[in-house]
Amino acid sequence: MSKPLFDAESLISMFESATAKQGEQLRKATTEATLAALNGRELTLKNIRAALKQVADAASTGLAKNVVTGVDPEAMLDKAVSGIDDALLKAVDANRVALATLSAQGADLREKHLAKALDDLDKMEEAMFSALRKSAGNAAAPLAGAWGQVLEKMQAGGTLSGAQAASTAEQMTEQMQAAMRSTRAASLKAAQALAESYTAMVSGVLLGMSDALQSGGAAKKASRK
Repeated sequence: MSKPLFDAESLISMFESATAKQGEQLRKATTEATLAALNGRELTLKNIRAALKQVADAASTGLAKNVVTGVDPEAMLDKAVSGIDDALLKAVDANRVALATLSAQGADLREKHLAKALDDLDKMEEAMFSALRKSAGNAAAPLAGAWGQVLEKMQAGGTLSGAQAASTAEQMTEQMQAAMRSTRAASLKAAQALAESYTAMVSGVLLGMSDALQSGGAAKKASRK
């Protein structure tokens, strides 16, 4: 297994000692951990699945050790999954910004790098389901039962990131068709160079979103002092 690119021990410790009143803190911590894991990787589906699984594993490991009275494992896993979904939503938005930018600069969304990016967006939700199912499969009873309930509910209702990914892919496809009709011109060489920079651009956008989230949290803490 590749080394986690976030503080796994810190997340484990937080879930291990969490009380029933700390659900929102757990959700936020899981979001930040997921963003940290995603920021250190090229955003391929394989790497996204690996990052999400590592974060989910850390939350699950900590929760399995939690002996605090009154803790509801299913409710806490719900918060963890919600936090992961929040972070993946930002990754989807980073893809949207990068695709829109490249398209506006004349890149052809039919070009293989960008066509694959659109296809990957359609598979984003399944990548999340796959990662969480693997984490759930490693859990022992009674946590395995809580995981089962959370996954069943998530698959029935869908995820925010999955809905946004599908919408983004549809919008970009429509934009591509509109661009074809308007015969937007761009040299093949320039378009290929833009397409090859796509992954780096997505990572940069996501990093900016993560920095803004962390800055916002710091500002709120400062204002409360």
